[in-house]
Formats: sequence, structure tokens, C-alpha cells
Amino acid sequence: MSFTQIARSCSRLAATLAPRRVASGILIQSQASRMMHRIAVPSMTSQLSQECRGRWQTQLVRRYSAKPPLSLKLINERVLLVLKLYDKIDPSKLNVESHFINDLGLDSLDHVEVIMAMEDEFGFEIPDSDAEKLLKPADIIKYVADKEDVYE
Repeated sequence: MSFTQIARSCSRLAATLAPRRVASGILIQSQASRMMHRIAVPSMTSQLSQECRGRWQTQLVRRYSAKPPLSLKLINERVLLVLKLYDKIDPSKLNVESHFINDLGLDSLDHVEVIMAMEDEFGFEIPDSDAEKLLKPADIIKYVADKEDVYE
């Protein structure tokens, strides 16, 4: 198991254990608590015996909700905000065309942490093969826009 896979596993485990805030200020809950909640529904009288009629039983029900709409400007702001909040990046050197390794002085571990922060911010996983190509904030903005079908 590579370091990247271990780091992602730890991040996923932490995400499922407790809600947390990401850079945009949105409260992220575990997927199980977001997607499912319990409701009480009357039991089916045709399927239950006479003594169970009228009782209530618990069923899981899926809730659906839409994500807020994204624009290129919003993606740009969120990516730059996440990067500015990263403690190893000097905000004065940061711009959309800054190279993570050459201009900002990050190493490969820092790059993995940046990619994981972007995954948390936008709510989807970035495969390792794609993550290796995301070396500038502009690359991340373009990748997220393509992934979320934002073309403005």
C-alpha cells in the first residue's frame, strides 16, 4: 500500500467519524448521516401476524439534495482559499499560475495533502493518475470545472 493510499484511508476514516468544516465554511457530515435517516412508518398489516398489527417499525429512507451551483469564479475562489489556508504556502507568492513545487516550494507529500484538501473541499475523489498532473492552481480549477461540468 502506497503512502498516498494510506493517507487517503486515514482521511476517509476521519471524515466518517465526525463532522468538520472545510475552507468554504460548509459543514461536512459523514456520508451515512447525510444520505440516510430513520423514519417511523406503519407496519404492513398483510405481512405481519395479528399481534404485530398497528405497531410502528423503523425503515431507512434516502434523502436527496442538490449541490449549490458552481461557476468558474466560485471554483477559482475556493481553490485559492484552500491553498491560502495551507500553512506551507506563502499567500503573497500564490497566484493561479504558481507551480506548487518550483514556485511555492512544496514537496511531493505537500502536493498529496493539497490534493486531499481539494477532494474534501469539492466532495469527490481525484485519482492518483490525475493528481500527478495537477501541479498548478489553474490545473486544479480546470480539472474541477471539467469534473463538475462547469463551462462559463
